[in-house]
Amino acid sequence: MVRKPRTGLRVRDVALGFFALVVAFVLVAHQAIPDVAGLVTVVESVLPWIGLLIPILLVLGLVGGVRAGLVALLVPAIAWTALFGPAMLPKTPGGAAQLSVVSQNIGASNANPCTAMTALAAQKADLVAVQELTDRASGCDALSNAYQYRYRSSSVRLWSRYPLRPSKPLMLGLDWARAFRTEVITPNGNVVIYAVHLPSARVDATVQRNRGLAELAELIRDESGKHVLVVGDLNTASTDRQMTAFAGLTDSQQAAGSGLGFTWPAGFPITRPDHLLTRGLRPVAAGTLPGNGSDHLAISGSFRFE
Repeated sequence: MVRKPRTGLRVRDVALGFFALVVAFVLVAHQAIPDVAGLVTVVESVLPWIGLLIPILLVLGLVGGVRAGLVALLVPAIAWTALFGPAMLPKTPGGAAQLSVVSQNIGASNANPCTAMTALAAQKADLVAVQELTDRASGCDALSNAYQYRYRSSSVRLWSRYPLRPSKPLMLGLDWARAFRTEVITPNGNVVIYAVHLPSARVDATVQRNRGLAELAELIRDESGKHVLVVGDLNTASTDRQMTAFAGLTDSQQAAGSGLGFTWPAGFPITRPDHLLTRGLRPVAAGTLPGNGSDHLAISGSFRFE
């Protein structure tokens, strides 16, 4: 008896197509998914890695003899490329920098924070921001020797090549001031600086962090300064739904960096909680620097005044 060839879609085709569309939905519409127990926050923090499911599904489809269902993989592939593909392209140099910045969470558990601070000083940036500065770093003089102007609020500190106007400590989602607002007087114009280290976030424990983000976003919306720079550890990635509150700011890595600029954990970075966000400053270069004992890589950015 001759078996007739099968026609139409098989169950495995339908299953593969279904999972492909789920991946596409998560990539494109993750903000519409209810954040139950903080799990979606985790997904959003590592959203680019969701794209790894596409080649996995492709291999499973080929091994399983699926053919028609493979077409559905084009949907998440196009979605991922549209969202993150531009970040992978080389950026055209944006002109000579008028302001350079480096920042790092040097890590409270860093056994030798002096190494990290010395490496930051060696960058010779105009501004250096540090988070998680503890008493262990009290004998580290590299930055203080290199920069005349500085301000500190709790474990957050800024060193500047240029004078600072009076600074204001800020309590963003915390009961103490682990952030501050200051203004840097540069030859090209004044820049309002928000140097921050927002509350940590864990699965099912994002309330403080979200409150800190909301409070910071409100301050920036009300900020009258023409040139604004937000620098530090926001404890969330740019793909987190909470970051939509900063829609009016430019992400330096997205605008001028090469790649996604992941910074944490330093040994194998999978997300980017460290940020340089600007308004009235055009990023011309951005990137990451070694961690030097910290669990965070350092970040850098160069800007022109608009």
